[in-house]
Amino acid sequence: TRAGQRKHTRHSTRPHRTRIRGCVVGLFLWRLFTWRHSQRFTILTTMAPLFISCDTLARTRAYSPLNRGLVKANSPGCRTRVVPFVRLTRSIPHISCGAASQELHNVQAQSNNNNGDVGHAHQAGTLSVHGGEMNGRPKVADSLTCPIVQTATYTFENTQQLIDYQEGNFGSYEYGRYGNPTVKVLEDKIKALEVAEDCLVSSSGMNAACTMLLSLVPKGGHIVTTTDCYRRTRQFIQTFLPKMDIGATVIDPADLGALERALEEHDVSLFFSESPTNPYLRCVDIPAIKALCGPKNAAVVIDSTFATPINQKAIELGADLVIHSATKYLGGHQDVLAGAIAGRADLVAEVRRMHHILGGTIDPHAAYLVLRGMKTLDVRVERQNATAMEIARRLEAHPKISWVHYPGLESHPDHAIAKAQMTGFGGVISFEVDGDLWRTAALIDAVRLPYIAPSLGGVESLIEQPTVVSYWDQGPEKRAEIGIKDNLIRFSCGIEPMEDIWADLAQALDQI
Repeated sequence: TRAGQRKHTRHSTRPHRTRIRGCVVGLFLWRLFTWRHSQRFTILTTMAPLFISCDTLARTRAYSPLNRGLVKANSPGCRTRVVPFVRLTRSIPHISCGAASQELHNVQAQSNNNNGDVGHAHQAGTLSVHGGEMNGRPKVADSLTCPIVQTATYTFENTQQLIDYQEGNFGSYEYGRYGNPTVKVLEDKIKALEVAEDCLVSSSGMNAACTMLLSLVPKGGHIVTTTDCYRRTRQFIQTFLPKMDIGATVIDPADLGALERALEEHDVSLFFSESPTNPYLRCVDIPAIKALCGPKNAAVVIDSTFATPINQKAIELGADLVIHSATKYLGGHQDVLAGAIAGRADLVAEVRRMHHILGGTIDPHAAYLVLRGMKTLDVRVERQNATAMEIARRLEAHPKISWVHYPGLESHPDHAIAKAQMTGFGGVISFEVDGDLWRTAALIDAVRLPYIAPSLGGVESLIEQPTVVSYWDQGPEKRAEIGIKDNLIRFSCGIEPMEDIWADLAQALDQI
């Protein structure tokens, strides 16, 4: 029948049609990759060599896997860019828009010969070390995020360039301990936030503090510090500095009279205090301290870790230097250790010289993590400020809490100072449970949302009992001597919604 004939014809011709289609597609693909004699070349956009700039691609019939067709030169994304995606450290001749693939090959070969790249004559061991890199490693120009320059040392083209570097006529780096491009970006960011003349970033906050003290206080010198401070800072001042015949006067954060007497009785090199302090969140009057220390040529150094540059501009208030444990709020994600010191250029230079000797260098990847964290510093701190303020108010009204230490509360002894020199009061609250060590520990064990851990300033809420975390080895008498109470809790607010944090604290309080 006719229907049967049509069916037979359709089935009998299908294999021939398939073969024809295959031949056409194969011919097209062969023609696409062998089109050399027309002085034009076609490349896959996603496999373009790094040194081919966008203006070359724009004037080339480039197949795009995004739209599955030939991209026109005037279409979006193919317009001329003045700055290529990647700059090479050594120059490679630019390819004209009509260069053939053979010309591309010749340019590459010429570049290899001119720039001393290793060739096929070398053995595999040499190629594995130098192959593909002697022409110059890429310097990313258009990367949105700051590149991580993961290197321990830097190269020079010749002796004259090295001499120019040594004499300050050539901008570069010499060795990882003396500087790194990624670290420099972080230093510039902190310097801008603190309105400082210079900044040095190091491997931790303690490294920044210790290096500062070693570089700025001479043998036989004297410093003034405050009673409430981080334990390791106190330990360094009380146990290590005396080996250099350096003395210390320890005063209450609010006792300006004691500071004045110390300045009269000793040749004080510097005043050093946290503000707010750890763990009782005391605040020092920075302008008043500067007024006393300035005429005596004593530097004022403020550890502003708890405040952050968002809440407090210590240098604008009169500090000569400001220190941060960048591990905390600046990094903000509990995944990096870092420290920073910013302020007067001459003082930072002194610290930097000591830093180059001691070698407390931050890893470039760690510097990048702090840079990434600082992108959201303002929004994180704003939320943590608001959360801590409300939690502090509710804790103060709770019958099972005997005292709340938070500078935003009017009951805090330094509330007036904090209100005058801070725009926000921070995300850390310290409070005392109405009970002993074990009732306090029961509260900590009953919470479900915050992690039991030291540190602060990250996106996760953290809770700790200083007696257990930091002072367990001191004994009750020693802890009482330095003011650490067994019923004290330090709570670092994360970025979780405030109501979730409070609901968890409330249910834990109900259990004790």
